[in-house]
Amino acid sequence: MRLRTTARFLVAAAATAALSLMGLTATPASASPLDIPPKGANDWSCKPDSAHPQPVVLVNGTFKLMAENWAKLSPALKNAGYCVFAFNYGHLETDPIPQAAAELSDFVEAVRGATGAEKVDIVGHSQGGMMPRYYVKFLGGAAKVDDLVGIVPSNHGTKNPLAIPAGWTFCPSCVDQQVGSDLLKKLNEGDETPAGPDYTVITTRYDEVVIPYTSALLTGPAEHLTNLVLQDKCPLDLYMHDQATKDPVVAQWVLNALGRKGPADAGFQPRCLGGA
Repeated sequence: MRLRTTARFLVAAAATAALSLMGLTATPASASPLDIPPKGANDWSCKPDSAHPQPVVLVNGTFKLMAENWAKLSPALKNAGYCVFAFNYGHLETDPIPQAAAELSDFVEAVRGATGAEKVDIVGHSQGGMMPRYYVKFLGGAAKVDDLVGIVPSNHGTKNPLAIPAGWTFCPSCVDQQVGSDLLKKLNEGDETPAGPDYTVITTRYDEVVIPYTSALLTGPAEHLTNLVLQDKCPLDLYMHDQATKDPVVAQWVLNALGRKGPADAGFQPRCLGGA
């Protein structure tokens, strides 16, 4: 369903209050200043080098604005040598997951065309960590994604009771992200990590949105999948769901995953906040 700009603002405000999320977004075709990318992203003249052969596509979480969602991680990736791209999609990321995945597919094609890269790496937050799996599994993305890194992804949905009324009123993607939804049954039936990409999941025990936090974790062969819980390596890391993309420890894990063959190294010890 297409929403007018004013309605989208109202939707974002209501959803922010309901789910303790932050940020607004607009449609990709909009000329709105809300579509300003985060620092380091969307230099369409950027060409990957041999040390960083895959451009990185950043995929927002539900109700998120790319400039806020990726304010820390985008410049960190750019400074590390990556070509970085971000986009707003799905009317505040509220459109049904298959529709959002189709938008992702189009954006990946634009990035591949501009950079000449055969594959991209995808780093996604929340819905943005789960939704690309639909692209990989059902829309041909398996041959076009090298790494898929999900930061607190809603891979098996949430039991958060506040997400249900939000979904009923204006947010099909919220319905899709409920535990036991038809979308998640389809997505997780059979192989959760189809061949092609390497998969890294980064979650936190303090996730207040994806409940339980273990819903983020995937099953699959260890050579292509690494599941990480922040507090297993950094017990004093208190980052929760909404701001997880701004956690310096998360950034270290993302760079580890993108900088090596295979998923993130489960034995890697990041520098913890506060020396923990």
